[in-house]
Amino acid sequence: MRTIRAFVYNFITSEYLSLLLRYFIGLMFIYASMSKIPYPAEFAKNIEAYRIVPYWIIPTMAVFLPWLEMICGLFLIIGVSTRAAAVLVGGLLLVFTVALTSNVLRGSPISCGCWESVGARIGWWDVIRDFLLFLLTAQIFFFDRMFLLRRGGYGIRRRK
Repeated sequence: MRTIRAFVYNFITSEYLSLLLRYFIGLMFIYASMSKIPYPAEFAKNIEAYRIVPYWIIPTMAVFLPWLEMICGLFLIIGVSTRAAAVLVGGLLLVFTVALTSNVLRGSPISCGCWESVGARIGWWDVIRDFLLFLLTAQIFFFDRMFLLRRGGYGIRRRK
């Protein structure tokens, strides 16, 4: 029993798992931003459909948010400022989770707007997915120890 617990702990705290999660979440955020950057007006309509953001800030969010997703995704993949990128991605995922939960509880017939402008109606699966992604991002924040721009190249920083 003790060896299973040790194996699970070592797996969860592994810097190699963090590296895989960084690539996964980074690619996912880059992919999500690619459909929003060229069409900010459509993304603004998706933001407006959630009815939780003041109208005057929607155009700014529709332009700024996809670029933030793109930059955070790139930082996670490259390995530059991964903790900062993980904090921003985690914050975005928490905001997305709250927005989705609010609209699922209200029964709003809107699409997520996560991957494309028109999609399936939001549901509890979208809320669960974003919360699980938040947990994966928390793993990156706490256990990632691989950095690109360190002396000697791409290496692992060990805890003392």
